[in-house]
Amino acid sequence: MDPHAISVLAGATLAGSMPFPEIVGKLIAQGVEYYHVDYATRSFTFYGEGVFVTAQLAYEALPVVALAWDAPALKAAILDSQQHGQPFRNFCERAMRAGVQGYFAFLAGKRVVYMGRHGDQHVEWFPGAGPREG
Repeated sequence: MDPHAISVLAGATLAGSMPFPEIVGKLIAQGVEYYHVDYATRSFTFYGEGVFVTAQLAYEALPVVALAWDAPALKAAILDSQQHGQPFRNFCERAMRAGVQGYFAFLAGKRVVYMGRHGDQHVEWFPGAGPREG
């Protein structure tokens, strides 16, 4: 993993200057296995083969993570991102208001695990992916 390249991709995510599927493809090409968005610390960390790169979630005036878990609101925010290319900042705000304190996006596993402040969880499979049988 090239820390500079990862930082550039993190910046593109924050700025919305590159389509998200393209960013994911470039992260995979850089050897990123998964990343963690942590709304409590306003950061995101990219992991791959014993290496990690952390970037700040540098948005002003994000809301406090809601105490109550609102799964329908989270699912609506996810759908808007998948189908309408919602800006990442808007997704962050909506997820935090829905009670998401952070999430792990497992690129090879093709799923995202969202977590709330009391351990609530939601697993969202990448479009076209799903649980493996067996």
